[in-house]
Amino acid sequence: MSTPAAQGGEKPALRKPIFIKVDGLKPGTNGHNLLVKVVSANPVPGRVRPGAPTSSSARMPRIAECVVGDETGSIIFTARNEQVDLLKPGATAILRNAKIDMFKSSMRLAVDKWGRVDSAEPVSFTVNEENNLSQIEYELVNVAE
Repeated sequence: MSTPAAQGGEKPALRKPIFIKVDGLKPGTNGHNLLVKVVSANPVPGRVRPGAPTSSSARMPRIAECVVGDETGSIIFTARNEQVDLLKPGATAILRNAKIDMFKSSMRLAVDKWGRVDSAEPVSFTVNEENNLSQIEYELVNVAE
């Protein structure tokens, strides 16, 4: 199946990203684009994995748990390496291609290597910390057919 764009070498038209609100996030979903404000950022102490080489060339990954949100709710975002520098308390960020990871039966938001975290212009909304989606506990239920 070849398209005219593939045959002619011209690039297909890019779609505009569709931004959603935090309260629209559901477990096990991905591909989310969000505009969020950072409420807090707590660095997670690094641990050496068992069996990992202890040479000085092996860099420890920097990880921080940030509470991010918008006017509809908040969620814990797991920031890694360069993302930690962008997500300081009070900063506004655009999360592209974010996914929901389940950690100890609660939702966490993350952006992996296929996504992107960008800083944005400050926004005027206040984060709704009353509706924290990471505090909701989920249970996996198998349905018998």
